[in-house]
Amino acid sequence: MGVIDLAIVATTFALIFPAELPDKTFIATLVLSTRYRHLPVWLGVSAAFGVQVIIAVTAGGFLALLPQRPVLAVTAALFAVGAVILVRGGLSTRAQEQAGEDEEEREVLERVSKVESKSALRVFITSFVVLFTAEWGDLSQLLTAGLAARTGEPVSVGIGSWLALVLVAGIAVLAGRWLQQRVPIWRIRLVSGAILAALAVWTIVEFVQSPA
Repeated sequence: MGVIDLAIVATTFALIFPAELPDKTFIATLVLSTRYRHLPVWLGVSAAFGVQVIIAVTAGGFLALLPQRPVLAVTAALFAVGAVILVRGGLSTRAQEQAGEDEEEREVLERVSKVESKSALRVFITSFVVLFTAEWGDLSQLLTAGLAARTGEPVSVGIGSWLALVLVAGIAVLAGRWLQQRVPIWRIRLVSGAILAALAVWTIVEFVQSPA
């Protein structure tokens, strides 16, 4: 547990990145970057993610101390909830795209409009506050906690999760609008939801097969 497991880092990254690419993380960072300077936005967002990841892996670490069956039950539930959130979000986004609406972007714009700022420090703080509140208890935190509990490697999971979130934020800052116009977000959400559903089923099978 004291050594970083690169396989777990990579696995966590591969699960979190597609799940968060079309989420509020992406939309909020995109909106912030259209109003403020890119670097302080990215740094503020990355700092917010760092705090959230620490909280998530700490919760997952405590879960990992429980006996195997309760850990499997909780992680299966977290994966299942994540799958439902992504699938519902994908279907909702598809309907919004067909109707020419973007509810998530309007929601984030309302948050940002309440905390207008110009200096680099204020932009950093604004970005931190907007992302921390928008993402509190969100899918990435649930998945990070679940993976930390399942693997018993909170440090490796935390690194993989944070790197995925920071990369999503970087893409949103540099090429968010271009990507949003060319990539069907609802498809990414549905595929990510299917992957999480498979993980939930796999964990349930382990739960059934584990000794009582």
